[in-house]
Amino acid sequence: MRAGAILRQLFSDDVDFIGTSNDWGVSKPDAKFFHCVAEVTPFASQEILYVGDRVDNDLRPAVATGMPTALVHRDPWATIQWRTHEARQLPTFRVDSLLELPGCIRDFNNSAR
Repeated sequence: MRAGAILRQLFSDDVDFIGTSNDWGVSKPDAKFFHCVAEVTPFASQEILYVGDRVDNDLRPAVATGMPTALVHRDPWATIQWRTHEARQLPTFRVDSLLELPGCIRDFNNSAR
């Protein structure tokens, strides 16, 4: 069983949609993957926060597609890339934990008003 099918079984009641690169036949950092993400949501690319732990695989292509991004400091790649210029400049948010994201989003939305 593939990851998408497993995730859909586990979280079918908790999320609106689960899509994986295997489902779409395209992998990150291919721009087609990020276009697929945008196509399956009822929002414009600028309204989709793409969360990832890699600058090269997640942030660069998401930003190129017009998405704001959050860089999560986890796993070896994030640790290697965390202090780079791109990792400091590219993401909309930089967080050590996904638990920080709701507060970041709330603060961002409040400052935009």
